[in-house]
Amino acid sequence: MKNVILKIFSGETDENVHSDFIKFGKGLFENRYLLECKRQKEKWSLKSSYEFANYFVLRGLEKVSGKIDIRGAIIMTEDIRKDVSFPISGVKQYLGVKQYLIEDSILAEEIVKLIKKYPRAFYALSFSFGGYELKIKAKAPKSGKPSNKGGDEPKADFCSLKTNDKSIINDLFFDFPDFNEIIAKHSIKINEIIIPKNINDPKMIREMSKRKSTIKRIVKADGKESFKEKEFES
Repeated sequence: MKNVILKIFSGETDENVHSDFIKFGKGLFENRYLLECKRQKEKWSLKSSYEFANYFVLRGLEKVSGKIDIRGAIIMTEDIRKDVSFPISGVKQYLGVKQYLIEDSILAEEIVKLIKKYPRAFYALSFSFGGYELKIKAKAPKSGKPSNKGGDEPKADFCSLKTNDKSIINDLFFDFPDFNEIIAKHSIKINEIIIPKNINDPKMIREMSKRKSTIKRIVKADGKESFKEKEFES
């Protein structure tokens, strides 16, 4: 399983990439997909912005067999109660967005199936097992808006992961196979939105519109900074 940024730089702009970019309108979006990582004695300590939450949840739970203690929230517009057998401790709702609160021992495969059925939902879930300790803030992320000069720079503090799984590190930092400390951030410019023809439903237009974009990746590894750019359509 590749993360969205690796897919873009590998030329694999699939449905996963398209879903991630639906939230962006036309304009420049700086300091997105933030990552910080430090090598520790037998593991890596990772922090990120909200964009990697679903990736971390799925990467972790796909390795779990059986039940695992999970707490947090699943945030989406659809009603998922008909699709789950695990307890939902509460439901909050605001402007049509539902926040399903979870705190129970749940079969990992149930959450995995849910993610695959509703990939555009936001899974703000925390759990841990051998070599994988994930903490995500149980709240909805802020909507994607163009960058404003003079505003506070976002921090990589929405997700926290401690892991000994080197494959995750290789996937996230695909351009730096070896490091002690690294920071990555991305600037996204949506140059054009291609609206589908012969469709009148506003929701369908939003979901089916494609974006011609440029992404700039800035990485600082052990004090040395580098960057690369990639144009893509998703």
